[in-house]
Amino acid sequence: MNSTPHRDDNSFISARPGHSLLPAPFSVHYHLCMRLLLVEDEHDIQSFLRQALAEAGYIVDVAPDGKTAESLAATHPYDILIVDLGLPDMDGINLILRLRQTGVGAPVLILSARRSVDDRVRGLEQGGDDYLTKPFALAELLARLRNLLKRNSPQAGEPTRLHVQDLELDLLRREATRSGQPLQLTAQEFVLLEYLCRNAGRVVTRSMILQKVWGMRIQPDTNVVDVHIYRLRGKVDGSGRQPLIRTLRGVGYVLKDR
Repeated sequence: MNSTPHRDDNSFISARPGHSLLPAPFSVHYHLCMRLLLVEDEHDIQSFLRQALAEAGYIVDVAPDGKTAESLAATHPYDILIVDLGLPDMDGINLILRLRQTGVGAPVLILSARRSVDDRVRGLEQGGDDYLTKPFALAELLARLRNLLKRNSPQAGEPTRLHVQDLELDLLRREATRSGQPLQLTAQEFVLLEYLCRNAGRVVTRSMILQKVWGMRIQPDTNVVDVHIYRLRGKVDGSGRQPLIRTLRGVGYVLKDR
């Protein structure tokens, strides 16, 4: 199975000592001091990405299997993760689910040779925040990482907290509360809720959510938005709370602001 990155766009090369792997021109240290966990068992890809990501300014830890990844994630607070689905000891999606259950909320970029729409949708529904298929271009992978970090970090000058009725989002800590009670959200659920809060009182369509929250276009008939809204509603509006998330059938969704 050919799962190495593209070689024809200078994204995967046999680097000589002292030579950079990054495509030129490239602004290194874009995310200096961001800690990244790379979960990948294929030695060539692992070695290539470790060097390229370090050159891009990331602090990189590597796990060749799910068990090691769980141990590292329990020890270090990661800003972002790259997870291959074909791990030797467990399926990558199961690993993501286990990490989410232990409170790991950092965004996850899924890396996989599985290319079908069903595989991509399942990966996004089960806790992944973006999905990149092998073979891949390094420039695209780096851009997707930047996009995920940007979506999960407030911009300079923007408020660091959002309030809608008794719902509060702390954009720095990436935490949400309802009536002071913490909501256990995945990273993708937090981004979705943040988007709804920023548009409180306005109807947002599925296509708007796909573009703004997932940052990419997938099949328009996918139910990934409905699944995430369903899970988010259970956490935000559950336990007898006054419903905030409203579905307008055939139109979209709205977060009630009063």
